[in-house]
This record gives sequence, structure tokens and C-alpha cells, in this order.
Amino acid sequence: MDFFERLATPVIMNNPSADRVKDVAKLANRSGRTKSGQFLVEGPQAVREALLAHQKKPLLDAVYITEKAFDRHEDLVELLEEVHGSPTPEPGRKVFMRMVTDEVLAAMAEAVTPQGIVAVAFQREISPADIWGEGAINPKLVAVLTRVQDPGNAGTIVRAADAAGADLIITTKGTVDLYNPKAVRSTAGSLFHLPLLQGIDLEDFAEDAKGQGIGVLAADGYGRVSLDDLQDAAFAARAGVEPRKKVKYDLAAPTMWLFGNEAQGLNDEEKAAASLRVAVPIHGAAESLNVGMAAGVCLYASALAQNRKR
Repeated sequence: MDFFERLATPVIMNNPSADRVKDVAKLANRSGRTKSGQFLVEGPQAVREALLAHQKKPLLDAVYITEKAFDRHEDLVELLEEVHGSPTPEPGRKVFMRMVTDEVLAAMAEAVTPQGIVAVAFQREISPADIWGEGAINPKLVAVLTRVQDPGNAGTIVRAADAAGADLIITTKGTVDLYNPKAVRSTAGSLFHLPLLQGIDLEDFAEDAKGQGIGVLAADGYGRVSLDDLQDAAFAARAGVEPRKKVKYDLAAPTMWLFGNEAQGLNDEEKAAASLRVAVPIHGAAESLNVGMAAGVCLYASALAQNRKR
């Protein structure tokens, strides 16, 4: 009997009140995630990226899929077949897979409208010792979420950082848990592409970064230096010409960006941790930029300058 027949056997989870279903549902809450060390992955795109990441390094504990989703997503079924029976991060365990009814999936999922598949993954974070030094990440582009509290905004920043080629995601105390189901969905799978470190003390970490030659830039609407001027100076330097306005920072250098709280921005202590405060210019009538969009603009500006330098 091949994989497809095994997964489609009458052994289908159909009891929304089962203990296993309740355990999965608990992952919607931070207390449940902290206790288990796991988190919930919902929807075809996020689960697809989790399955691909699992093939490189064990990450998943379980996958649950409805019959409709099984028939609809052939590429997911192929990935499920490759992962089926593979080890989890916990010794002696294999990835658990079951077909479930729509009612069971709805009881497991946090989303109002589930998309037919959920997975349970182990939280996997790095330590500060993994960042600097021989054999470490030694990042060139870092995004720091500083008291960002909306899961959608947090996920958007992670997704933008991934697209811009960032090497690391950092959060400070007071930032939403990036393993929050809404945040995980908002990353569209990018959470599985980048190393993550949560809950750092910004002042100490920023000093460590500076000691490693990383410039720390604060995205601040009232910053005295414009992102336009930084970009212009970086391009002028590559072309060997004089910039329109001289600035003291090379955007092509290794950089750590600080992105602040949605309502308050960066506080005085967070701004003080930066080497430079940078404003994203607004050329239209908008009052301000959403933090997720501002992060995308800043990270891409650095990425463009760094890639042109290389």
C-alpha cells in the first residue's frame, strides 16, 4: 500500500473534542506555545514552506489535512510523501500525519476560515552566540522589531526582510511573539527562511552589533538624515561621483535596522541605541507610513546598496 493509500485510509480523525485536537488548538495561545515549545502553522503556503524547511533540518511534529485539501494540492501531497516518517527534533519521534474532517480542522485552526491543512512545528531560535564570530551568521542585514505589537505588521516585516535578503530577525521585549498564529500566517512562510532571536535587550545587543562593525539605523520619521540622501550617496560612491548631499553613513555597509511601535515609534532609549536616525521621506499627502511598509522601504534600500557594492 503506497503513501497516498495509507494517508487516505478510513483512519480519519473525526472527533473535534479529542485530546490531540485540543492540544493543537492550545497553540493559538502563548501559554500553550511556551509550555509545548511548539507553534501552529496554517494554510497551504505556510505549510509548504515548513515542509521544505523540514527536509533541510527537522522542524515538524505533525501535519493534519482534509480530504478536499489532499485532492486539491498535488504539490503538497508530494512534499508530505517525502516527509512522511521522517524524524522530528525530538529523538525517537516521527512526523505524525493524519487526514481529518473539516470540523476537526476548524477546531484545531486559529484562522476563522481554515484552508484545509495545518501543521505543528517546533520553535527553533538561535542564541546570541550564533550571531558573531567564526562559523556564525555574521549578518550583513538585520531587521529588529522593537515593541511591534500587531501580528500582521510583525509578519509583514519578516516577509519584507526575507524578500530583501536579510540574514537575521530580532525582536525586543514587548514585541508580539512571532510564533503567534496571525504573525505566522502573515509571514507567508518567510518565518522558515530566516534565523530568529526573540526578546533581546536592545541596548546591550546594539552595542555588541556596533562592536562587530554593524551600523545601527533607527527608522524614525523625525530623523535628520533622509533615506533618499543615504541612497544617493551610496550610488554616487559606487559610480565614483560626488553625491548631492554628503552623509556620514554608507548604506552598503553591514546594517541593523530598528523598527518601532505602531503608535509610538521608537522611544528615546531605542533611538539612543542607534548610530543614526533615518527618516523615510513622504512625497505625497500621507501623514505617515505603516511600520511594515516603512520596514520594506528601508530594508530594500540597504539591500540594493549592498548588492550593487558586491
